Amino acid sequence: MKPQTIIITGASSGIGKETARYFLQKGDNVVINSASRDKLEKAYNELGAGDNLVMVAGNIKERATGEKLLAAALNKFGSADVLVNNAGIFETRPFLEVDENYLDRFLDTNLKGTFFTTQAVIPQMLKQRGGVVVNIGTPMVNHAFGGVPATAPLSSKGAIHSLTLQLAAEFGKYNIRVNTVAPGVIRTPMHGGNGDENAGLHLLNRIGEAGDVAQMVYTVAKSTFINGAIINVDGGMAAGHNLY
Repeated sequence: MKPQTIIITGASSGIGKETARYFLQKGDNVVINSASRDKLEKAYNELGAGDNLVMVAGNIKERATGEKLLAAALNKFGSADVLVNNAGIFETRPFLEVDENYLDRFLDTNLKGTFFTTQAVIPQMLKQRGGVVVNIGTPMVNHAFGGVPATAPLSSKGAIHSLTLQLAAEFGKYNIRVNTVAPGVIRTPMHGGNGDENAGLHLLNRIGEAGDVAQMVYTVAKSTFINGAIINVDGGMAAGHNLY
């Protein structure tokens, strides 16, 4: 299979970095992004700093960052085949304590970042007559937990799920597929060292690893008949609960 060019946002750690590693190991070209240049450079070196890897620092809430990512992909590799909208933030705060500035943080990074980065890349996919967008969502959009006050991030993630379906409908006939991969609790820096405390939320009674998500992102990117799908990679969290 001919190497493809993969753009991955939020790739300095966690799911994004492991997804970059997975595509690189499979022989693809990868453009990685993070808002932190220092963290991105560290990830770039950890991933081998090879000829098939490019880094572009920048905050995805700014339209210009998506344009820079596309330009880097085209200048180095000549195409933009897959966009993985991984960059995102998650925190908890009681609903009645959420103010406009706090809500805007999640709308800017999670929703606007996904929206505008996709908007920057799809015109190139139209020129190529094909492409794939993989968004990162969460099963918590359709499966709420009373003890997790996360209305702000979940409002933004719910919008990403909706955006996925609409983009799949608008661009599917142009051979551009748009899907969402929705992880459960994954062992990443976002959860600190406390992730295993949430093992019981999953029917497998363990939390996931970043590689579990990376494998599914790769599968969705390479499978040519998956479009408009929300795919949970959550150890059964959305399906049910362990009572004992």
